[in-house]
Amino acid sequence: QLQLTTSEKNELTRSLEMVQNQLQAKESEIKREISEYKDRLLQAEKEHQDALTEANQKNEVAIEACQEKISSLEHFITSQKLEIEHLKSNKEQLNNSLKEANQTVGELLKAKVR
Repeated sequence: QLQLTTSEKNELTRSLEMVQNQLQAKESEIKREISEYKDRLLQAEKEHQDALTEANQKNEVAIEACQEKISSLEHFITSQKLEIEHLKSNKEQLNNSLKEANQTVGELLKAKVR
């Protein structure tokens, strides 16, 4: 009976060792897979961050270009308004000069008729 029990114990011990070895192998495999997934996740996050950074830089450049264009257009509009005011002033002066010339012509015609 003792020999049978000892034999069963040895068999169970070998089975236990096999199961423990299989569990250790499985644990190592799972740890390796987790490590690979973490590496892939970190790489994906880095690529995502790089893409965001690049997109932000491009957007900043585009915004600066738009702001420069707006500033340029505002300057152009201001200069055009000044030019319009200048032309209005010249027109008024020319109209006044024309009125004076017409009055002078009218007076000369009246003097000539007399």
